[in-house]
Amino acid sequence: MDKKNKRIALVTGATGGLGTAICKRLAQDGYHVVGNYRNIEKAQKWQEDLSKEGFKVEIVEGDVANYESCGQMIKTIEEKFGPIDILVNNAGITRDRPLHKMTPQEWHEVIATNLDSVFNCAHQVINGMRDRNFGRIINISSVNGQRGQFGQTNYSAAKAGMHGFTKSLAMEVASKGITVNTISPGYIATDMVMAVAENIRNQIISGIPMGRLGGTDEVAYLVSFLASDEANFITGANYAINGGQHVY
Repeated sequence: MDKKNKRIALVTGATGGLGTAICKRLAQDGYHVVGNYRNIEKAQKWQEDLSKEGFKVEIVEGDVANYESCGQMIKTIEEKFGPIDILVNNAGITRDRPLHKMTPQEWHEVIATNLDSVFNCAHQVINGMRDRNFGRIINISSVNGQRGQFGQTNYSAAKAGMHGFTKSLAMEVASKGITVNTISPGYIATDMVMAVAENIRNQIISGIPMGRLGGTDEVAYLVSFLASDEANFITGANYAINGGQHVY
């Protein structure tokens, strides 16, 4: 635990349902967790709520879709807390629409937030990880990056591209003690999914062999495992966690 306390974990998109669960789990594991945010009022309230539950999580502002903003965010973290050892690329948005109706803006916004962000953050921590001969990069993709989804050419392309990035970077840095892996969740019981009309949600659940939505804590456990020393020989992998909805 003392060793982990020296390790800093950055989680992007921290204030969402999945980001919150990941931050809690890593804090529970003993890491020094930093959550990325864009809305200061939401982030401060989120931090206060976590503190009341006994979780200490730092917060740092940054637009993951912007390279310079990511650079400033990472510089701030390094100056305040130290070098980043674990990067969880969790930030993501949707702008769903069939391609023939999709606007260039809807395409570019999703690619920038969901895929460019992976480069923007990883590119600015990778040299430090190489110098220290240790690092964990964990990219949160999606089942829809594996199988596709109606109305999500932008989202599916970004999420599939995320794993292509994972595989190539994993090969580049394997000899430096750095692992790079992807997690591809199915439908998880986040606030966003639970806000969907009940009849639509029931249709989604009927297509999941396990007959239920996944839990944010289940995905967070997988992040915890991949961040651990025990997962040191696992790299370039894509972990499906979707209740059997898509098997391959």
